[in-house]
Amino acid sequence: MLRLRIQHTTWPRRALVLTDTPRPDCRACGGEGGHEYDYGDEAGEYAGTEWDPCPCWDENRRWILVPLPRLPRRRTAARDPWAANGSSDEPPF
Repeated sequence: MLRLRIQHTTWPRRALVLTDTPRPDCRACGGEGGHEYDYGDEAGEYAGTEWDPCPCWDENRRWILVPLPRLPRRRTAARDPWAANGSSDEPPF
């Protein structure tokens, strides 16, 4: 049985997607969708964290509902030194 929800994503493109969620009453993962555990290297030092997904959930099951438009970046004085910032009446040269 699918447990669907709407989610906003930004990669690879901005969109609203319909995605599956973990089963809330799953005894294996407690509704979290999997288990996270730390592991170490040969010397016993921390080397990272692994994620084992639970079979009650498929994290790759998603459908794009609505692609969202890319918003143009606003130019500011910090990014564009030639933009008029209104705080000075000095010419740029």
